[in-house]
Amino acid sequence: MNWKPNRNSHLSLHVQIIDWIKERIKTGEWTIGTKLPSQRKLAELFEVNRSTIIHVLEELTADELIETKPGSGTYVCNNSWNVLLKSKQPHWEKHISESIHEPNYHTIQLINEFEHDSRIIRLGTGELSPALLPVSTIEESLKEIKLHPREIGYSEPKGSLKLRAALSQHLKRRQLQASPENILIVSGALQALQLISLGLLQRGSIVWQKAPSYLNSVHPFQSAGMEVVSYNQDEQLKNRSKLRQSILYTVPTLHNPTGSTQSLEERKQLLSLCKSLQIPIIEDDVYHELNFEDCAPPAIKSLDDTGQVLYVGSVSKTLSPGLRIGWMVGPQPVIDRLADIKMQTDYGSSAISQQLVAHWIETGLYENHLISLRKKLQSRASFMHSLLLKHFQGLATWNEPTGGFYIWLKLNHPIVNKQLFLKLLKQQVLINPGYIYQSSDYHHLRLSYVYSDFKQIEEGLLTLKKLITAPSD
Repeated sequence: MNWKPNRNSHLSLHVQIIDWIKERIKTGEWTIGTKLPSQRKLAELFEVNRSTIIHVLEELTADELIETKPGSGTYVCNNSWNVLLKSKQPHWEKHISESIHEPNYHTIQLINEFEHDSRIIRLGTGELSPALLPVSTIEESLKEIKLHPREIGYSEPKGSLKLRAALSQHLKRRQLQASPENILIVSGALQALQLISLGLLQRGSIVWQKAPSYLNSVHPFQSAGMEVVSYNQDEQLKNRSKLRQSILYTVPTLHNPTGSTQSLEERKQLLSLCKSLQIPIIEDDVYHELNFEDCAPPAIKSLDDTGQVLYVGSVSKTLSPGLRIGWMVGPQPVIDRLADIKMQTDYGSSAISQQLVAHWIETGLYENHLISLRKKLQSRASFMHSLLLKHFQGLATWNEPTGGFYIWLKLNHPIVNKQLFLKLLKQQVLINPGYIYQSSDYHHLRLSYVYSDFKQIEEGLLTLKKLITAPSD
């Protein structure tokens, strides 16, 4: 809502706001059942005192245009005026509530909303700081790229052949054998998961994972009717996977959210187990190139000689999330199937972005950028680690980061709940609490050192410490 009441108008502020809200209802923008923002939020949006908003809501309630449900909020209600409107407009709230796609958790909705507020210290975000994005070099690259008219039209179903050929050579340097025909260009790693859920699994399938997991904070499989199941013992896979179609999701290198990395032996054991059970593996490897010492074990896909593994990569964590370029490597029938589905959903990823990423890989710009980026990330990680040693000894435990974006902080007491999240948000500090990755986890939070600057990181951690050490109310 960008509208603000006109302080120079002959109409009072509260009358202007009432008229504006009535117009939203009359035109069908706010349909029956629409929940209004809180009084505080409305006051912020309209830049007025809360008392003005209270006056507005009282008049709208008296006119039977809205109603307040205790403990739930204020809604556009089903009165005589709205009954007339209802005959002309669909009941969108009913359509929304009965749609198949699972909504985000409320905490994640708030994270998505406030991440774009420049006043907020983003202490948990999984996005590179604008200061780490190679903007000037990208601008120069755009001047150097020679585009053939066909290259900026629709891509072929699997994506730009030029980019797939460049990726084939790039992956080969990491012992990953993938011909261009076995590579599908996607709009980020999340789209790869969505395509897999639509094209390879039947409803009711099991998606196995180790908790905590990034998958619990997004819903590509749940929305498609799959059951996401966390397992601790291999026996769980052996018993249940015999009954239902299964697939296993893993982030073996610089895991999201914990930052841990599986050993080579652990990778071999996982691959062997899944082979014996005929369970395909989705290897999400978007952080692999951000290992500080560049010595992580090889990808599970590099050990795969039977087409067991679907490998997912991306430049969103290394080059720019806005380019929306990722890739999937798999057996050709799988890639052909998912390419067909992708063409039905978005008709191909950005042609310009594909040409740019191909140019960066072919010219060595990408490798040089990775070397520089790893050093910068390591400096930030060391800074956050030093602050934790200084301020959180005795309050929490954590492992020193070896790469990637995150430190998985475990507080000594289970206080990382919605209340703490909201208190920090009120102090303009945004965290990613552990319960969005595992619903029962109130000890952990995912700290990120890649977005906020050094001053903000220190300020955010000190605010966190102040709140967690404050006397209980």
